[in-house]
Amino acid sequence: MSRSPDAKEDPVECPLCMEPLEIDDINFFPCTCGYQICRFCWHRIRTDENGLCPACRKPYPEDPAVYKPLSQEELQRIKNEKKQKQNERKQKISENRKHLASVRVVQKNLVFVVGLSQRLADPEVLKRPEYFGKFGKIHKVVINNSTSYAGSQGPSASAYVTYIRSEDALRAIQCVNNVVVDGRTLKASLGTTKYCSYFLKNMQCPKPDCMYLHELRDPCSRYSSVFRKQFRLSSR
Repeated sequence: MSRSPDAKEDPVECPLCMEPLEIDDINFFPCTCGYQICRFCWHRIRTDENGLCPACRKPYPEDPAVYKPLSQEELQRIKNEKKQKQNERKQKISENRKHLASVRVVQKNLVFVVGLSQRLADPEVLKRPEYFGKFGKIHKVVINNSTSYAGSQGPSASAYVTYIRSEDALRAIQCVNNVVVDGRTLKASLGTTKYCSYFLKNMQCPKPDCMYLHELRDPCSRYSSVFRKQFRLSSR
């Protein structure tokens, strides 16, 4: 009636509360019929309910029919095996996510705009109602001054404008793309982002305001370059 305590087996659940059995409950069988439940449910039935075995309806004896506590050596072995299994699982997840390091994912609430003059290359300026603020509530603006996307227009800045709502981002792109400001033609499209390095390692990200991805996205949203070219053509 006792079980072989092996951490590699699927965890056994108590049939009443559906919680995984604690290590100390693995060899706990309170009734002679062999119906196994956890000690918490056994205590609840005996003290708060009718005291009968849910399977055979016999009264529970004062002491459990079978209870063989695990030795310290067995407990330590099981804990070590469980820890090793968890580490192996994390390592496997991390290996399976390695290919995502180079993937760029389209963000439907993120606007990428190039061709900004130095006057506009300021997060607070772009948030104003006369600029990107008029299209909806903005979560964050990031400026990149080290780019030269504008070509013949000379060095210019670019910006990532993150909206709360995706529909506001699309409206901003439709209204801003190919608009001339300060003698420069702005180009706007949906922006892309990448997966957080902590997510790729299957670790908890310590940054509460991290703007990278922490969950898998639909594979169809990864074709960023094609999507952005098509969107630019359609919005001209």
